[in-house]
Amino acid sequence: MRKFVLTLAVAAAAALSLSACGAIDLTKQNNDQPAAAAADSAAPAAASSAPATNVVGLKVAENDTLGKVVTDWKGWTLYRFEKDTPKPSKSNCEGECLKKWPAVAYVENMKIEGVDQKLIGKITRTDGSLQLTINGWPAYRFAGDAKPGDTKGQGVGGTWFAFTPEGKKAQTVVADAGNGGY
Repeated sequence: MRKFVLTLAVAAAAALSLSACGAIDLTKQNNDQPAAAAADSAAPAAASSAPATNVVGLKVAENDTLGKVVTDWKGWTLYRFEKDTPKPSKSNCEGECLKKWPAVAYVENMKIEGVDQKLIGKITRTDGSLQLTINGWPAYRFAGDAKPGDTKGQGVGGTWFAFTPEGKKAQTVVADAGNGGY
């Protein structure tokens, strides 16, 4: 019993120290903290006993209109910007752009489900913070998405698109008529 209590105390202290260091949870909708805070923390992701809502990571969700899209752990859709470049990875979203399209911070040891680990990377932004990349493309969230699962950023300005699990831009799924097209 004593060992169990000590383990819980250590886990709680670790969680508090991460939040005190300014670690950013990718799953927050409107992230008012600079992305550099998460990048400064090289600590591993929260202990497996933590609730799923505290997990930092990526997963794949099924969207009725777009098919499979990449989201953060709480289900907020992640987007790519066609004015960025994947090779070499470079973000061209700065200043006012970042208010509508917050950069997704890269966090060491984040949990990843449904996306090939080889596609996950990072870039250093002009402010020194680390930003997540998927297949070389910098990742963002859209401030206009009101709830997890929203994809209101899809197609905005003809330059913003939800990520597919392959790091490509999501396209509208055409419903199968069931008759082979005849």
